[in-house]
Amino acid sequence: MVFHSSLLVCVLVLFVSPAVGVTAPGDVTGLAAFKASVIPSTVPAWSCMASWNFAVDPCVTPYRTYFVCGVTCSVDSTGTTHRITGITLDAVGYTGILPVNSLSKLTALQYLDISNNNFHGRIIASTFSTLSSLRTLVLSSNSFSGDLDSALFVKLKTLVTLDLSSNFITGGLPNTLGSLTSLRTLDLSFNRLSGKLPESLPPNIVNIAIRDNRLKGVLSKRTFESLKHLAVVDLAMNNLSGDLEAWLFRLPSLQQINLSNNSFSHISVDNVGSRVRSRLVAVDLSFNIIEGSLPKTLAMRNGFPALVALSLRHNRLKGVIPREYSRFKRLFLDGNFLNGKVPKGFFSVSEVAGSFADNCLDGCPPAVFLCAPEQKPRSVCKEVYGGIKY
Repeated sequence: MVFHSSLLVCVLVLFVSPAVGVTAPGDVTGLAAFKASVIPSTVPAWSCMASWNFAVDPCVTPYRTYFVCGVTCSVDSTGTTHRITGITLDAVGYTGILPVNSLSKLTALQYLDISNNNFHGRIIASTFSTLSSLRTLVLSSNSFSGDLDSALFVKLKTLVTLDLSSNFITGGLPNTLGSLTSLRTLDLSFNRLSGKLPESLPPNIVNIAIRDNRLKGVLSKRTFESLKHLAVVDLAMNNLSGDLEAWLFRLPSLQQINLSNNSFSHISVDNVGSRVRSRLVAVDLSFNIIEGSLPKTLAMRNGFPALVALSLRHNRLKGVIPREYSRFKRLFLDGNFLNGKVPKGFFSVSEVAGSFADNCLDGCPPAVFLCAPEQKPRSVCKEVYGGIKY
């Protein structure tokens, strides 16, 4: 009877005592190594990482004093072991590197966001080589540098979101970028990337942003034509050049495109027709060197029924403003060499926002908000039009 009583007491203790050691040992080791890689003086006492005390288990609940934030846990398929599936750091200026022997042990990690801190070094594939479940990787607004490791994109085929923006990453975009078959959102903006766009981009990409880098070359139809889900493209503030051809505006899911602050020289837009209607909502081609006349086709409702915002400001466009452009809700045409009279429809549509200033327009008084502040000097316009009446 004594034996049975002792056994009963042991069983009761197991049920009433807090869970101990419920997190996979490899996860605990990896998380501890990750914290150890951060310079202690950059871990404020009130920060998430300061509460990571490995004298207790990271996944024990309820969280009261330790691991109060920054770590997400989930129970594995056995129902008995917890795995660390997410790390989201607060933006307090943590400083350190990403050592291979830490994150690589967190093999169940699905979400990693260490943005707005001061992590540095090169982003290499081996750091993430075992993270076969990683879906979101956000390393933005840190101090990462060096070239992109081409093997990185081969290893991270499960990624849905990749944000490496606002770092100091250099070099070109590797062709292996196209191997990210699950990727939907890519942001490489505000880095120092150079060279041309790769021939292959992630095939299921929806949003792509590579603004404010040093990319050059033309936009190749081969790069974009297979991107059936592409909705948003932001390649502003680069050194891209050449013609903007009709196929770009016919991409089936494209809604927003920003190619401002580049060196594009010509735009060609054909009428996509009533059977193939573009989904474009906003187009920004400002601050290029685009010549020619305003493409009337962009204002055709049968081809571009959803387009409401157009910016072609500060280019080299000449000729008149088509009256069809009065359908736009936002229209910026300032800083060109447009001439003739402004179609009457614009002055009667009060909800149009934009600017026609700094052109060669006739009868566009500065007192009207669309015409403010003023047009170019007549001498400049005469020189542009070779003495022909403008």
